[in-house]
Amino acid sequence: MRLSRGGAPDYFFIGIVAALTVIGLVMLASASSDLAQERFGDSYYYIQHQIINGLLVGIFGFLIGVFVPLRIWEKYSLYIFLLSLAFLVMVFIPSLGIYTKGAERWLSIGGLSFQPGELLKLTFLIFLSAWVARDKERGKSISRGLIPFIFILGIPVGLLFLQPATTIAVILVIAVLAAYFAAGAKIRYIAVIMLLGLVTVGVLISTTGYRMDRITSYLNPESDPLGKTYHISQSLNAIGAGEIFGVGFGNSTTKLKYLPEPIGDSIFAVIGEEFGFVGTMTVVLLFGIFIWRGFFIARRTRDNFSRSLAVGVTTLIGFQAFVNMGAISGLLPLTGVPLPFISYGGTALAVFLTMSGILVNISRSRR
Repeated sequence: MRLSRGGAPDYFFIGIVAALTVIGLVMLASASSDLAQERFGDSYYYIQHQIINGLLVGIFGFLIGVFVPLRIWEKYSLYIFLLSLAFLVMVFIPSLGIYTKGAERWLSIGGLSFQPGELLKLTFLIFLSAWVARDKERGKSISRGLIPFIFILGIPVGLLFLQPATTIAVILVIAVLAAYFAAGAKIRYIAVIMLLGLVTVGVLISTTGYRMDRITSYLNPESDPLGKTYHISQSLNAIGAGEIFGVGFGNSTTKLKYLPEPIGDSIFAVIGEEFGFVGTMTVVLLFGIFIWRGFFIARRTRDNFSRSLAVGVTTLIGFQAFVNMGAISGLLPLTGVPLPFISYGGTALAVFLTMSGILVNISRSRR
């Protein structure tokens, strides 16, 4: 296999990815130190794990994404998708799956633990982009496009619902629809799938208590500040305490005892408390530039596979960031979705860096 030898990469995009990753490591070091000392007697526990399991693996994945030719990703897309799908099924096997925080999202094989759902985000986007690119009629025909697309989409999404990982499933669907549309799918096909998705999510919310609690907490954030709305109340308190410039790096008080998941989906609130409005807007701006540059890369490519994949990856990362920051800021219901590049999670960081590497690869090619 020859490594890709395209043109110059998009260094500006690489700089944005590097900035978000560095901010993530810096903020994790602050948000996790007291928690790590309390749980493991080592204030560097979480940051060390993030560097070893996330950053180092992610840099390797980034380089693979940059230098492995796009035609190789396209050629073997089905196999890597099926492999990740098999991993996703294996989380339901008692001896392999790890049940934590009310969900089965982790898989342990040979002492190695990871989240197959994070890997599926990438492999499914690659597979879907290759599937549509092989036949232009899949974006125009009902029998050759819409119906098989719904069936293919339903398999991984159904497994994610069973974990349960509802928000991750929704984010994946949005990204896949964006990729499908970029490949030439008719807008009415997208509308049909979105309508089916809204109905499905509505049924899930209305039939499961914890999902409904998140909606009611969002609509009435002050109704139960010591119970159901405790998380959002503490998140807003943390952001409000930071005011314009924040209380300073490492000086957050809510992360110590009050803020749930300060190293996970609530890390944006820690940024708000320690660096204030300036810090949160810097992160928002960086993600905004990431999205703009990702779509810029997609627009410059000429083949359906690369364009569809670039749009899908950019949409997935951008939409997940929006969902996280919106939820922690009280604009959306709480979801438990981590902030890309910044929240703790080795699998997620490695996958996001690999996705970014593929985007850089697309920026180098002019197929």
